Amino acid sequence: MHSPYGLEIVERCEGCRRQEAHAFCRLPEPALRALDAAKYTTLYPRGALLFVEGQPPRGVYIICSGRAKLSATSGDARVIITRIVRAGEILGLCATLSNEPYEVTAETLEPCQVNFVRQSDFLRLLSTHAEAARRAAEQLARNYSAALEQVRMLGLSHSAAGKLARFLLEAGHAEGGCPDRLKLALTHEEIGQLIGASRETVTRLFSEFKHENLIQVRGTTLLLNDRNALEALAGR
Repeated sequence: MHSPYGLEIVERCEGCRRQEAHAFCRLPEPALRALDAAKYTTLYPRGALLFVEGQPPRGVYIICSGRAKLSATSGDARVIITRIVRAGEILGLCATLSNEPYEVTAETLEPCQVNFVRQSDFLRLLSTHAEAARRAAEQLARNYSAALEQVRMLGLSHSAAGKLARFLLEAGHAEGGCPDRLKLALTHEEIGQLIGASRETVTRLFSEFKHENLIQVRGTTLLLNDRNALEALAGR
């Protein structure tokens, strides 16, 4: 079945052929049946808010397809994107486990299918299915590693060009397939929020990278023409 957003709707986790290598939903059949019984499936367009920073936790959101961005704001309304999340990841996991407010805002970057599990049902799932608890722990570990990488990029890169080069290199690998070809889902302003630079700086650097033939842009597709030069800028 296909939705108005062009997504192929997956109604049951059990037997799903889309499961990613590190997805939470790669569970034994008994746990998948319990997840199917507890989840509420919703289709969202691009730009939909799943939850907002500071909101009391209602439960977790499992991305079935599509991508979303996680962002945090400062007291003076500055925004930083902390991470881009993809299919198979759990959103709101830390808040749900700790019963503390959501630390970030989650917004879809493209049409998404999302499975929502209420807090009480999710905690019950973890307590009765050991593999589900292990998968949740693995997700927390990956979140921690991603946070460290974000700090490393923002704090240890010496220039905005180095930060942008690191972002492009890592985005290519995260896409899967050819690491030198990626789809641009973020605006220049959003990329700036991710790497700690202004929109104007990102736009200028893209122009410089294209002029130096480091990258090539074809519509929404970006090609990395000179990986060695980008790695040198990124300090690798």
